[in-house]
Amino acid sequence: MSVPELIRVVSRDSPMALAQVARVQRELTALHPGVRTEVVPVRTTGDKWLGDLSEVEGKGAFTKEVDAALLAGEADLAVHCVKDVPADRPLPAGTVFAAFLARDDIRDALVHPGGLTLNELPAGTRIGTSSVRRVAQLAATHPHLTCVPMRGNANRRLAKLAAGDADALLLAVSGLERIGRTDVISDVLSPETMMPPIGAGILALQCREDDTRLIDAVSGLGHPDTHREATAERMFLHVLQGHCNSPIAGYARVDGGGELSLRACVFTPDGKTRLNAHEWAGRLDPATLGTSVAVALLRQGAREIIDGIAH
Repeated sequence: MSVPELIRVVSRDSPMALAQVARVQRELTALHPGVRTEVVPVRTTGDKWLGDLSEVEGKGAFTKEVDAALLAGEADLAVHCVKDVPADRPLPAGTVFAAFLARDDIRDALVHPGGLTLNELPAGTRIGTSSVRRVAQLAATHPHLTCVPMRGNANRRLAKLAAGDADALLLAVSGLERIGRTDVISDVLSPETMMPPIGAGILALQCREDDTRLIDAVSGLGHPDTHREATAERMFLHVLQGHCNSPIAGYARVDGGGELSLRACVFTPDGKTRLNAHEWAGRLDPATLGTSVAVALLRQGAREIIDGIAH
């Protein structure tokens, strides 16, 4: 198999995104010694806009400029956090996911300067997060805490915490690992306590679909179990047609015996209603499992909840 001499990797220009690209560069070099990579950084709408995401296109705000660079031939490979790639519509025509890297930690972490755990936080503690998924779950389980809107990359949020804009933060463990800041974690929340977003901890590599040479070159970075989990989760979200203001959470998991399951929830924004579904794939392929879990939630009234939220 011939590998392209130079692979131009397009990425958001945040420290987290560049750390993710560095991981891909390391894995590519290990797989294909001598391959050269070059980073093509772009500033996305989502990085520039610090207001409500629904006002600028929702999650697509983090991917539009990256997709454009790929389609224009300015770059060959894009690195995405799967959780940021909209699943209610297909990937841009002419592009494909060539590989899903081995999944990182899917859990959320509490960052509290005093080292308290989530259950130790006193009433009125201000939690910095703009995630409707986190807000809904906290409203249900910890109604005595107050969520204050906070966006921006993890470094920016840590700076806002230090400046007193909030008393604590909720951030993804995998994100803090990527930027080397696990030292700030005061509590790691189980998926049962804080259900993760669809696609949590998964990096995907996107190429132009006609670039078969590159697709062959990077497909070896793919992780089969992660591919199955991502496929189930994204099909679930696609069937639900959730938007960026929908409190939807869930995760697929391949167990030690190779069995795939998908657990998922839909919440009202105030956390008072929570719809649950959990199924095992058995003989079903991952996409069918995702569809089946989505249908189970639709039967419970998920459509009404999702459509009842402004976006």
